[in-house]
Amino acid sequence: MFDRSHHYLYAQSSIFHIPARICYPIHDILQVQGDRPMPKLLNENETIQFHREGYIFPIKILDDEQISFNRSRLERFESTQGKPIGGAQRNKSHLLFKWVDDLMRHAMILDAVEDLIGPDILCWNTLFWIKEAGSESFVSWHQDLRYWGLDTDDLVSVWLALSPATPESGCMRVLPGSHRGDLLPHKDGYEPDNLLTRGQEIAVQVDETKTVEMPLQAGEISLHNVRLAHASGPNRSTDRRIGLSLHYMPTRAKQTVGEWDSAALVRGKDRFGHFSITPRPSRDLDPVTVSFHEKATTAVREVLFKDAEKVRETL
Repeated sequence: MFDRSHHYLYAQSSIFHIPARICYPIHDILQVQGDRPMPKLLNENETIQFHREGYIFPIKILDDEQISFNRSRLERFESTQGKPIGGAQRNKSHLLFKWVDDLMRHAMILDAVEDLIGPDILCWNTLFWIKEAGSESFVSWHQDLRYWGLDTDDLVSVWLALSPATPESGCMRVLPGSHRGDLLPHKDGYEPDNLLTRGQEIAVQVDETKTVEMPLQAGEISLHNVRLAHASGPNRSTDRRIGLSLHYMPTRAKQTVGEWDSAALVRGKDRFGHFSITPRPSRDLDPVTVSFHEKATTAVREVLFKDAEKVRETL
């Protein structure tokens, strides 16, 4: 077990009004945690941090050899096809690449997620976020749950860095505590350099002085709540900024927008059957999972672009 003594509990106040029904006093959080099994990875401060501020970082997951292996698998595929991974390839990529499926099921990642949402876990999506060196690509301020159609707030997004994610290269920024209020109004912008499907953006002014940067070294992860407002800037560095996001939820979750949806069962049991369980690839570009990938990504696009004025090929 590595030393995470450098983690701190942020005590910043939210810039938004927080309704009493979801503003948990610290002693209540501790009481809830006290009723659960012993934590598998996260310490007490990290659990409090996640529930109160909506995020924790950094946690080291991969060593240098594993980082090199996974990055090289991605870039070997890109070299073979003659262009960077893009479009639907970014989306539910665990169905295309066995090594992404393996990362999605990494024991340390799942231990951290289990400490937050319990032992029965689905992964709804895996998604690459790549900004080329010198790229103007950015992500506007947004809350994921506004567009995902999922009926649970207990959804944890894990962001795994396969190259350094720094302020210079456009690391993620978050607005602490913004997950505890009502979802904010959003508007669609469709800016060409915006990596989001619709260029969606929070329709109120964000106080940048109260935001927190979440830099990660390659092999580290951050975790944030699905309701947390977050964004990232362009890549001013000389290296690609390669990130893989993995979106985990309890098996009780439901899709409320699409008629059909899929998810991977990564730990525990699915006693609900709300999602079609995705098959596991036996190798990269396994024909069985590639075929399933087409159906699964079409379903995700239908959810994300529901009622949109435009449909883009970002996913």
